[in-house]
Amino acid sequence: QVQLVESGGGLVQAGDSLRLSCAASGRTASSHAMGWFRQAPGKEREFVAACNWSGTNTWYGDSVKGRFTISRDNAKNTVFLQMNKLKPEDTAVYYCAAIARTLPSTVPAGYDYWGQGTQVTVFS
Repeated sequence: QVQLVESGGGLVQAGDSLRLSCAASGRTASSHAMGWFRQAPGKEREFVAACNWSGTNTWYGDSVKGRFTISRDNAKNTVFLQMNKLKPEDTAVYYCAAIARTLPSTVPAGYDYWGQGTQVTVFS
């Protein structure tokens, strides 16, 4: 059983930066890949970024390429999402997720564990 807790969300102005954190507790396997998803009101949950937990490969959704960066610190069991040049369209609840395999997935159904989400609101 793995528990994920997101933090770092908030209200920011367009063009600003924000860094989200996802802390994992409980039994954590080094083979777990990690992902970030977001969901705006009335919309489907959208893939944002993913990485191999024990590797160096990363993947990004088209809408965030060049602006967002996913990283991890395995010693602290923490995954980060650095968000730069934020836009109002980035406003959503952001969720951290873990999958019990070495390769991540770009669809929500593939993940085994989810955090409670953290709200990010961008105004202009």
